[in-house]
Amino acid sequence: MQSTLLLGFLGSLVAGMMTAVGALPVLVGKTPGRAFRDLALGFAAGVMLAASFFSLIIPALDAAGEHYANGAVPAAIVCLAILFGMGAIALLNERLPHEHFTQGREGPEAASLRRVWLFVFAISIHNLPEGLAVGVGFGANGLEGGMPLAIGIGLQNMPEGLAVAIALMGEGYSRWRAFGIATLTGLIEPVGGLFGAGVVTLSQMLLPWGLAFAAGAMLYVISHEIIPETHRSGHQNKATLGLALGLVIMLFLDVWLG
Repeated sequence: MQSTLLLGFLGSLVAGMMTAVGALPVLVGKTPGRAFRDLALGFAAGVMLAASFFSLIIPALDAAGEHYANGAVPAAIVCLAILFGMGAIALLNERLPHEHFTQGREGPEAASLRRVWLFVFAISIHNLPEGLAVGVGFGANGLEGGMPLAIGIGLQNMPEGLAVAIALMGEGYSRWRAFGIATLTGLIEPVGGLFGAGVVTLSQMLLPWGLAFAAGAMLYVISHEIIPETHRSGHQNKATLGLALGLVIMLFLDVWLG
């Protein structure tokens, strides 16, 4: 169990730190324009979408079939867990004070919180289910189950880190400060990874619930946050291209490494 927890923690930590890799361009050169950012965020959405189905929902259905009765029960368990995952992130989205780069402030009033920490809360809400998914993957099937997710989530964290750093620079933060804050937003992922790996290693009966819950959490982020964000500035064609590329690359990684 200890090795599984360690794998879940380290895998989600590496995936989370790819946020910093994605933010590096703000330190070394001209920052990309909005069209490229929307393409990159669309890529992130495609990776998350493929990971949700091929790395989480399908294995959840298989696990539910092994540990529960046949018939409609496995499908019902996975459907409920997906809805629970979406509902949990929706609740966090409503209850935690945070601010989106274009939509403005949401959640309870938090006048004492500085604007930058409202941004950090928003990105942390996004990163928590990603770390949870990686941890559940390692907890379910070790390296075979977690490696494709860790690589895929790491890839999609790169454009996310770039978007955060660029947006913070737009708010007047220096290059180094924007890079540092973008890096910090990835550190919530190992917390989710440790929790996800721990839950599914406690009992195999919880495995389909954990897998599908993580999938639902990511699906909420895709639908509620990333796709709307990429379609606001007239670059929806590039965003859709990015989504297609991210989806097929994650599918390829999942089949090849899994």
